[in-house]
Amino acid sequence: MLSGLKLEQKGNKLTVTGTDLDLTIQLSIEVGGDRDGGVVLPARLSADIVRSLGQGKVEVAVEGEEVSISNGRSNFVVRPLNFEDYPKLASPAASSVTLPATQFGDALRQVVRAASTDEARPILTGVMMTAEGDGLRMVATDSYRLAVRDLVGQQVLSADQKVLVPGRALTELQRLVSGGDDVTMRLGDRDATFEVGSTRLTTRLIEGEFPNYRQLIPASHPNSLTVEREPLLEAIRRVKILAKDATPVRLQMGGDTLRLTAITQDVGNATEELDAEFKGSELTVAFNPDYLAAGVEACNGTSITLFTLDALKPAVVRGVGHDDYLYLLMPVRVP
Repeated sequence: MLSGLKLEQKGNKLTVTGTDLDLTIQLSIEVGGDRDGGVVLPARLSADIVRSLGQGKVEVAVEGEEVSISNGRSNFVVRPLNFEDYPKLASPAASSVTLPATQFGDALRQVVRAASTDEARPILTGVMMTAEGDGLRMVATDSYRLAVRDLVGQQVLSADQKVLVPGRALTELQRLVSGGDDVTMRLGDRDATFEVGSTRLTTRLIEGEFPNYRQLIPASHPNSLTVEREPLLEAIRRVKILAKDATPVRLQMGGDTLRLTAITQDVGNATEELDAEFKGSELTVAFNPDYLAAGVEACNGTSITLFTLDALKPAVVRGVGHDDYLYLLMPVRVP
């Protein structure tokens, strides 16, 4: 049943539901309804059929144990799944808060990327939402990097309240928020519901204690490098061509330049220099190029600042003038 899509029609409103029990997405659209009813269709097969059809309206008709999907001279007949066996879904919590789409969508873009995708470590696959000061804080980590974003003025949770939302669900929500509609959030005891326009996304919350991320953030950084964001991203992408088999990219910082180097034995090396502003002691530190690029790309603004302590301690990336976001990155030990 979980491989099916539930279609329910009332008047001219069609509601389509898909679920795997952990994540549920429900969409309502206006249709030309003939009579009320419901059916469960094989999801992948039905989607392939509809995508293959030409322009114009698509007609779905249920007749006994068969469902016809037609368009013009094209007609497909499929056998539905048992409507009564489809999982009964709980209603969302009554109380709700509304988040501005632009701000919340930007926070999702910045934070979700740092959540782990390793299901063997379920706690790290989530994004922690917690009350912080006069707003909402979102935190994610995969143990190699950490992303923290503050949404000032968004009173979503009560004091000391924390919830752990699966990163997979928030990745889907990120696609929905890009449409520009505000987000209505409803928190239950074990699930969270997000409503965007005519779409509702419900996900089970992750149970467990999120790591103490605060102890990972260094209290001070004696070294700081400020460089333009886009030129740095382009330089990382170029030198990464020679960073084969998880080879790190070295950042040599000092004076008014930044040198990026990638060296792969028996393949070759790449070097690029950028204008930069550096304060502190000359230092060379190496990072996973994909993780570094992800953090730089997530920052807002035209320039970023990389704060470092030494070659082995966590570094912090921030957008200049944008103190509401922090991306912490573990360096890679190199000879």
